[in-house]
Amino acid sequence: MTELIQQQVIDSFFRRYNASPSLVVRAPGRVNLIGEHTDYNDGFVLPMAINRAVWIALRPRADRKVLLNSLNFEDGIEIDLDGLQYENAGWREYVKGVAYVLQQQGHPLRGWEGVLAGDVPIGAGLSSSAAVEMATARAFAAVSDLPWNPAQMAKAGQRAENEWVGMNCGIMDQMISAAGQRDHALLIDCRSLATQLVPLPPETVVVVLDTATRRGLVDSAYNERRAQCEKAAAFFGVPALRDVDIDTFQARADELDPITRRRARHVITENQRTLEASEAMRKGDATRMGQLMDESHISMRDDFEISRAEMDIMVTEAQTHPACYGARMTGGGFGGAAVALVRLADADAFAAEVAAAYQQATNLEAQMYICTATDGAGVVTGQL
Repeated sequence: MTELIQQQVIDSFFRRYNASPSLVVRAPGRVNLIGEHTDYNDGFVLPMAINRAVWIALRPRADRKVLLNSLNFEDGIEIDLDGLQYENAGWREYVKGVAYVLQQQGHPLRGWEGVLAGDVPIGAGLSSSAAVEMATARAFAAVSDLPWNPAQMAKAGQRAENEWVGMNCGIMDQMISAAGQRDHALLIDCRSLATQLVPLPPETVVVVLDTATRRGLVDSAYNERRAQCEKAAAFFGVPALRDVDIDTFQARADELDPITRRRARHVITENQRTLEASEAMRKGDATRMGQLMDESHISMRDDFEISRAEMDIMVTEAQTHPACYGARMTGGGFGGAAVALVRLADADAFAAEVAAAYQQATNLEAQMYICTATDGAGVVTGQL
């Protein structure tokens, strides 16, 4: 599938410009194995870059314009780097946001033109937006001779989403899209941006279970949850909930109002689960990893209150399948996808049987993606 999309953007570029592109860049989507809503609390996350990505075939221009056509949306964007304006124009704003931030950081940008396509499901919680941002950043870096520092480019993508798009997200999505490595998840310390490679347990595979429910994060309760976490951190007198251990929380939990207490409890326990999960994976302990994923879903459902009925049904159907070690919702919440750790030999049967059970229970047709861990954003072909 990935090679097919790569060829599609190359062929479309040739039809549009009657020439081959100078280069092709790609940036992957991601699935977060554990560590939800911990990133903006300066905590720990454990995502992996998946074999679904955004691709751009492009060539530099002599001026400061960017022309980009999307095969997914059958439309395009033309922007002047000297006259960027926010227009609430969907996917285009992620491109403009990256250009805005890179210029704010003092980088001299060169224009380019190209064709974009991707197979990261939109709205499923697999971070199609970060994939667009990091592919765009890779394109600007290539044509403008900017150094590619994954952490710095991830920060630029996060700023684009925060300041330009209006989504107050943490750093995880951009960081894993920029810095992922094949065959590994990445434990990210969202305060220092230090990373550690963590191998998947032997003979396991990650399956993403798209519930066919969608949410718009900018308009959802995401920003409300973030504000609640900041309130809890202020109560404890610390910069972020990452700085509160479970003993400190339990000693003073009764002083918090019920909602703030639940939100804080999720983040504090989720950080601990994420660190434990990375250790379990290093030891090849799929059973313990699955238990931690199950516990994470309960915490998100009950304490952070970001699940929904369809998601709970999907997770339960996955957890009860004999090939599944553990499952949880993933992403910002209120819809999207779940993630399961599954025995590799039974992955196809797991996907088919859970999808059928989910459809019978909800009348919704789920999409199942058996995922492998891939490298982060890169130039995949061509040279200037």
